[in-house]
Order: sequence, then C-alpha cells, then structure tokens
Amino acid sequence: MHVSPDQKPFATFRLAIVLLVAVSVSLPMAWISLAKVLLFVCGLAYLLAAQFQTARPSNLRGLATPPVLLLIVLVFAFSLLWTEVDSEYALKTFVKHAKLLGVVLLIFMIRSEREARTAASAFVGVQIFVLINSWLLAANVALSWVFNDQSVVASKYVVFAESYLDQSIMLACMAAIVWHLSFEGHWPRWAAGLVAVAALLNVLVLLPGRTGYIVALSLTALAVLWALNNRLKIIALLVAPILVAFGLYFSSGQLHERVFEVVHETQRYSDQVETQTSSGWRLNAWQKSIQAIMEKPLTGYGVGSWAPTVKRLQGATATEVFGSSNSSNPHQEYLLWGVEAGVGGVLLLVVFLLAAARDARRFTTGTRRATLSVVVAIGIACCFNSSLFDDLMGDFLYVSLGLMMALGVNQSRPRNLRRDS
Repeated sequence: MHVSPDQKPFATFRLAIVLLVAVSVSLPMAWISLAKVLLFVCGLAYLLAAQFQTARPSNLRGLATPPVLLLIVLVFAFSLLWTEVDSEYALKTFVKHAKLLGVVLLIFMIRSEREARTAASAFVGVQIFVLINSWLLAANVALSWVFNDQSVVASKYVVFAESYLDQSIMLACMAAIVWHLSFEGHWPRWAAGLVAVAALLNVLVLLPGRTGYIVALSLTALAVLWALNNRLKIIALLVAPILVAFGLYFSSGQLHERVFEVVHETQRYSDQVETQTSSGWRLNAWQKSIQAIMEKPLTGYGVGSWAPTVKRLQGATATEVFGSSNSSNPHQEYLLWGVEAGVGGVLLLVVFLLAAARDARRFTTGTRRATLSVVVAIGIACCFNSSLFDDLMGDFLYVSLGLMMALGVNQSRPRNLRRDS
C-alpha cells in the first residue's frame, strides 16, 4: 500500500523542514544553507511522490507563479549551453537563480492553513528576536551571540545579517507582514503596530541602507493607501510627493545625509566617470550592462557571464573597477538577467512579479496585502541590488513570498476576490 507524505511521521518531518526554512532566513548563513538543502531535497522527493498518489494535492493548481518560475529556471538552464564562463562557475550561478523554485516547494509543502499560520508565526518570531537584539545593540548592550564587528559603523546594530542592507530590507518586509496579517487575527493589532513601528524606526534611524529606506517608505505608503477610502486615496496620491519632500528635508541626520549623498555621487558621475563611489559604481555598471544587452538582446551571454562581459566593455580599467574574479554583479537584478538571458530575461523577471501579484488576488484581504507588500519589496530591491541573486537576501525574499502564498492558497473559502486599488 502506498504511504502518503501527508501521513505521520512524514507530515511531521515535512512541517519540521518548513519551520526550519522559515526561521533560518533570519539566522546566520550556515543555517540558511542547511535549510535550503533540506527543502530542495525533501521537497522535490515529496513532489515526485505526490505524482503517484490517487488524490494529488491541489494547492499548486490555478496559480500563475509556479509555471513562470519553472520557465525562468529552464531559460537559465538552457543558457548554460552558450555561457562565456567555465562550467563550474556557471553551475554555481545557475543554482543561485534556481533557488526561486523554493517558492513553489514551500507552497507545495505547506498543506493546511494551520501549518501556514505556524510557519508564518515562526518566521515573524525570529525576525522580532533580531529586531529586539538590534535595539539592544543600539542601547550598548553587549550580546555574545552577535558576531558582527560592532566597531565598524556599517555593521553596527546588524545582528545576523551579512550587511545593514540585508537587515533593513528584511525588517521592512517583516513590518508589512506583521501589520497586514494582524487583520487576519494572527496576533493582536496593537502588538503588530508596535512591532511594525519599531522595525521601521530601526530601518530609518539606525541603519544606513538607502534601498532599505525606499522599501520601508514604499511599504508604509501602500499600507496607508489601503487603509483609506477611494476619495482619500486620490488626495493622498496628490499630497504624497509634497510630504515625501518635507519628510526628507526634516528627516534624521543619517537619512538626510544618505539621500543627498546619492544626488552628489550621481552629479559627480555625470561630470566625469567616477566609479569609486557607491552610486558612481552602480551607474557605470548599469551603463555597461545596457551596452551588453544591446549587443545580444535575444540570447544574452549565458548564466554567470555578467562580469567577463562588462569587463570586456570596460577595457583597461576592468580589473580595477570590477575586481579580478567573475563574482561581481551589477547590483541591479533586471540588468543581471538581461545580460545573462537577453531582453527575455528582463521580461521574465517582470512577468514573475506580475504573476505573484495576480495570484495574490485570490487571497483574503490581509494575506493579499502582505503578499503584495513582499512582491513590491522584491520589485524595488531588484532596482538597486541583485537582491534575488544574492544568497542571504535572495533566500529571505523567496521564503517570505513562498510563506505568504502558501498561507493564501490554504486559507478557508470563501476567498475575498476584491482587488486593492
């Protein structure tokens, strides 16, 4: 007799893997690596076993995101045939792209609303632990389990993440998830508000990540718009640019300084090609990426080929600007996909985000808004960094999206099909 993976002890083991994945993305990289291996090995095994069941699980049916993600992985796999880097590095890069299949595996592995709620609570709980630790560091409390060099300004107040950028985007996403899921009864509204405010203040006051600022402010603006009626939404859209301008001008010294630093660095780059500053390096990398895409718009240069391609275009100063290895990336996910897979690669990334947003329409209001917040965070983060490609940040984002989508598809009917305008 065939044993279903939904039966104990298989179901217990399956849920344990999901919970490990949910908490690992807030912990040091070693935990993420272990959880990712278990998710992919066991998830693919369960998915294969499900094909032999009489009653197959239906939680993947009707979703647009899984087939789009499968297509993305296939495109990058085919690009191995014409990549311009050695096979070892190309395969390593392919695996970094293929981790997006984790979204599909999480949706498949989470079989009930109870399991989805448990996983979401575990995910949020460890993020709250990180948030508390970060504020303790700000209060000069020594924490023996924090290994970052606190004497370095960029590492100050960072707990387990590899950089302030990672932690700022993580906390911004967590704030949105906590707030919107409070409307589903996951936790008290007052507690969700307290956590969300503490997380946003941590991003805007303690951490110097400019992408984190944009993500945090964007998700906050979305939450405000969703809370308003249609007439007030129109007024808010008209007034918002003025409020943002005043907010930037009267903001904390750190936020004010970092925002205007971008303007200054961009001006220096326009006056002369300046690649020593963060913004100047990005602008130069983006320009070279666009040149590369124009050279091979249909096929791209193959997975892993970004660095050697832009180095060729950079010329004599290539090693000085981009380093001696092939591990560099343009700090812009859309352009990275474009160089590796052509214009079609850029379109696939956009289609993936649109598919996830479309699927979110099926979910109840709070879960829909939490899912859309993660989608928006991914879309914005990918404009300024290779966020999905990066190990820690990419793992956090795909797990966040997978958990929210798993929660949505497992929620009880009737589903709220009303769109957020």
